[in-house]
Amino acid sequence: MDRLNGKVALITGSDSGIGQATAIAFAREGADVVICYHSDKEGAEETLREVQKLNRKGVVLQVDVSEEAAVETLFDEATAEMGKIDILVNNAAVNGSGIMVADMDTKVFDRTMRTNVYGPFFCSRRFIQHRRQNGGKGKIINVTSVHEEIVSAGTADYCASKGALRNFTRTLALELAEEGINVNNIAPGMILTPMNQKAMDDKETRDEASEHIPMKRPGNPEEIAHLAVFLASSDSDYVTGSSYFMDGGLSQYMGQGA
Repeated sequence: MDRLNGKVALITGSDSGIGQATAIAFAREGADVVICYHSDKEGAEETLREVQKLNRKGVVLQVDVSEEAAVETLFDEATAEMGKIDILVNNAAVNGSGIMVADMDTKVFDRTMRTNVYGPFFCSRRFIQHRRQNGGKGKIINVTSVHEEIVSAGTADYCASKGALRNFTRTLALELAEEGINVNNIAPGMILTPMNQKAMDDKETRDEASEHIPMKRPGNPEEIAHLAVFLASSDSDYVTGSSYFMDGGLSQYMGQGA
């Protein structure tokens, strides 16, 4: 299995969940990995150990993707360590606040938008510049959510950010198509990650949520990682601007029961 042999991937938020699973899957396919974390250094170190078990090179770097200068430093350090970056996975994100718009403080909305939208913008911009200096081509994978399409009350900050990222991806795909840089979204539904910690810890909560999913179960991070491998590899060279929903059929329930 060497679909990513010789490639270097930078994955934000790869200290846990989907990012961690993707880093391991990429290493299994032959890639070296820049493992990025915000606060969970222990989780990032665990990802590194798994990458190294697969005889791939990894480096752990801390970053707050909402800060432009921090992203610039991240790429400086990553390229100094690895020499190049072929694949960017914008995975780092914060969850919805659970606060209705009328009661939401501007700082709450701003934090979500800066992490979930500005972060991918900062990272993508620098990645594109880097690829242009290194022969072009490359892969950008943005992890959005079913909430790029489906909304729910109390999550206006999160839904707005994921909807924005959807159109950011589509616009970027047009801008970069002739350069051979593919840009696509993965839009997960309910996945058993720390973002759904309550469902991970409590079977009753998990089962109740699963009743709203046609497949009657949540997904696992490794399932998302399999799709990420496809989008990072040459198998997807003719795919750009697409959103891949991995949600057990959840998004197909829109309008049902009306």
